[in-house]
Amino acid sequence: TFTFAQGSEDLYKWMDNNPMMMSAPVDYVNNVEVIASNHKMTSINSCLQIDLFGQVNSESSGLQHIGGTGGQLDFVMGAFQSEGGKSFLCTPSTRTLKDGTVESLIMPTLPQGSIVSTPRSGVHYIVTEYGAVNLKGKTTYERAKLLISVAHPDFRAELEEEAQKMGIWPTSSKVMK
Repeated sequence: TFTFAQGSEDLYKWMDNNPMMMSAPVDYVNNVEVIASNHKMTSINSCLQIDLFGQVNSESSGLQHIGGTGGQLDFVMGAFQSEGGKSFLCTPSTRTLKDGTVESLIMPTLPQGSIVSTPRSGVHYIVTEYGAVNLKGKTTYERAKLLISVAHPDFRAELEEEAQKMGIWPTSSKVMK
């Protein structure tokens, strides 16, 4: 089931009158209830940045627009609600800027102007080259701890320090008498 396809002449020939293929309007294909009705639905999407609260940006670099969401949130929520379903948001742990500086894509907070494509309450799994972590139903501290565990090792201590400053790390979030 798909809304659009783009490819080679061979792809179009294979799709033409293929009973395994169903082209449908986007309001059906991206309908969260339709997606969730598929047992063990798996959704895999890429993202650009994740903050320690678990908010995901898949659309911008600060104020610079990169691309739209496509159906990301629809498929994230559909898989999240599917019986036995799983949603994976994937990113490399770092990127290298034009000047050669390496920055973590797991960061304390999203840069000003960043778009939250998937809210923290809808995030299931986050995947980097250092592993996958399940954020579903986790506390703010648990999210931060799990996200730091899949961040690039060179940035983990800095992220812990920032989480402490933000008051979301156990040593910094205790109620003072």
